[in-house]
Amino acid sequence: MAESLGLWVQRFLAHLRGSRNVSPHTLRAYSGDLGEFQKFASPGSPLSALDRARVRSWLADLQGRGLARSSVLRKASSLRSFTSYLLDQEALGGDPFLNVRLPKAEKKLPRLLTESEMEKLLAARSPVGGESLQRRDRAMIELFYSAGLRRSELRGLNVGDVDFLGGVVRVMGKGSRERVVPVGGAALQCLRDYMDSRKARGGGEQPLFSNAEGARLSDAGVAWIVRRWTKAAAALKSVSPHVFRHSFATHLVSRGCDIRTVQEMLGHRSLANTQIYTHLSLERLREVYEKSHPRGGGA
Repeated sequence: MAESLGLWVQRFLAHLRGSRNVSPHTLRAYSGDLGEFQKFASPGSPLSALDRARVRSWLADLQGRGLARSSVLRKASSLRSFTSYLLDQEALGGDPFLNVRLPKAEKKLPRLLTESEMEKLLAARSPVGGESLQRRDRAMIELFYSAGLRRSELRGLNVGDVDFLGGVVRVMGKGSRERVVPVGGAALQCLRDYMDSRKARGGGEQPLFSNAEGARLSDAGVAWIVRRWTKAAAALKSVSPHVFRHSFATHLVSRGCDIRTVQEMLGHRSLANTQIYTHLSLERLREVYEKSHPRGGGA
């Protein structure tokens, strides 16, 4: 009897857990996307249901439901990764994505804050919590912007990951790839103030940012702190943790930082993921050109 599609999906998810060291969030996304495809193919379908015609029908169904192109592409990427695994296992006779056209990705610029908006946000004072919690929150906000960290990277920091003498922080990024990122003087001072105010809780392997009970902050906890701080900065739009990362990269590029240096600091594996941050730099260059060149304006 032919093995079912669902059985192979479970094997693939187990492979991701054991061999690829993917995050729980990524694993949930794969599980949800592949579960949707199984439901579309009908529960209990054999693996042979994963063919070119079924893939095309599923993509057409996703687009027909009005999903954003980014969502369609993510789901297609999940299924494509699954089929690559099946081909490696020699479970499929051919690639069901061969000659299947995918929608083009939207060139959507990341949301970010201007330099003046960022200064206003950093100058705000959280009205919630005692002095120690306020110092913790300020240190988090400053470090987000100073080092361009992802939320998971910031919450995963330990006390020993901050090198005050060298002015850097050691970060464990996606795929367990470690990198060292410079930290500005303002952020380092906020970190010192926070460390001075918190109660001593062990050595360098202790969480850098913890809650009132001393436990490591959750992803939701970090996001809540950012929203609370943003609310304290009147007239600012809502800010998520990732906005700091986008603003960090864009401000560096706009001030002339080399794109490959920004790539290294962000921990991007591909330069293509970093090049989106050149948009503001190009706008600034155009503005300077039009103001400075004798025949630059009036186009």
